[in-house]
Amino acid sequence: YRNFFGKGLRCLLDVPHASGQEVNRNAHHNSGRFFSQSSQPRGEKIPSCLISSVGQPPRHLPAWNIQINGSFHTSPSLQAAPVPLFWIIVKPAQKLFAIILGRSIRNWWKALPPNKRELFKESARRNKWKILLGVSSLGVVFVMFYFTHLEETPITGRARLLVFGKEHFRELSQMEYDMWMEQFKNQMLPETDARYQVVERVVGHLSESNKDIPQVSALKWVIHVVDEPGVNAFVLPNGQVFVFTGLLDAVSDIHQLSFILGHEIAHAVLEHAVKKASLVHFLDFLSLIFLTMIWAICPRDSLAVVGQWIQSKLQEFMFDRPYSRTLEAEADKVGLQFAAKACVDVRASSVFWQQMELAESIQGQPKLPEWLSTHPSHENRAEHLDRLIPEALKIRESCNCPSLSGPDPRLIFRLNMQHLLESSKGRDPPNSTKQDPSKPKLDFPHT
Repeated sequence: YRNFFGKGLRCLLDVPHASGQEVNRNAHHNSGRFFSQSSQPRGEKIPSCLISSVGQPPRHLPAWNIQINGSFHTSPSLQAAPVPLFWIIVKPAQKLFAIILGRSIRNWWKALPPNKRELFKESARRNKWKILLGVSSLGVVFVMFYFTHLEETPITGRARLLVFGKEHFRELSQMEYDMWMEQFKNQMLPETDARYQVVERVVGHLSESNKDIPQVSALKWVIHVVDEPGVNAFVLPNGQVFVFTGLLDAVSDIHQLSFILGHEIAHAVLEHAVKKASLVHFLDFLSLIFLTMIWAICPRDSLAVVGQWIQSKLQEFMFDRPYSRTLEAEADKVGLQFAAKACVDVRASSVFWQQMELAESIQGQPKLPEWLSTHPSHENRAEHLDRLIPEALKIRESCNCPSLSGPDPRLIFRLNMQHLLESSKGRDPPNSTKQDPSKPKLDFPHT
């Protein structure tokens, strides 16, 4: 543990730019308490006693002692897209105006005598090129607005749409911080708690190892550990770090915790909150045109309501959720680079999500299609990280980190899974077709 946090293990290199390939994946992250017996380098693994309270004996939880406590969204919805207060007030008014305008157009058209309708249609046919020119001009305005509000994403260099000023988000970050502090005021762990100290050291080591990145060194990272069983963690745009004790119970070692916190820091550094809010606002403004058309064309209000619902769902599943999955994949990649520069065993990152996948399978959690979620599935997330690990290992090697001793934790996990399957087949009663997942009797062997 001392070696892991040694001052000589820091590396101040520029993180290489991310490739243009983005991974759009799925899923709701239902997870719980889970410990796997993965082999780690001697002196680098955090035993469960370091994540228990000071003076308490170590808690050895078997790998099958799994309890689903909630959903693990590494960026909760409130953190994923905060918006200026003005937009919060104006947005419903804009939709209401579009509905009233569209309905008024429909009633006006119905009230016209048949002869005037024909004259109006004939006039539209004669001036179709002028109408087309006007519509095209409006489209050009939107395109120009989009490209004139593009900026370069820190670290990755990818183009991003920014509609709101960053000062608005600083104010909202403080408001969100006050809200969360009020909600968790009776659940905050003191700084003397061993679990708080572990999180503080991990975040401090990550920020120190990546202080060559201006966006990392510019923020003051403040730690808050919440005594809450949910498996969750998030970082506000102003550097306020919130970690639930349920996450500390879910990780197997310091390496997995470092990757998860690196992922959260990447969200703040890449300013994903601003990017998501900007895209949502831009799409909502465009949708006002379609909303007006829906209420103008539909012959009845009931059909217009159905059309409005369909339009909102199409926007959500075609743009909002895929973009959220893209941001999660980007945070995974940059977070893995942060962890590599901090000399973390980056191979443990994919094992964490495999553990989460196993926890869901044991509890019989249904697997949703990828397009239904804002987050990648555990399985796809692990596969994505496995593809990124070779590059992260090169970054780690370039930082003169100590070599990784012992077997690959991914191999240990696969062997444990194989042993688990063989053991479960041998212990199933002859007439039993399904074992009750709430009372598992098997455990991983200690490696």
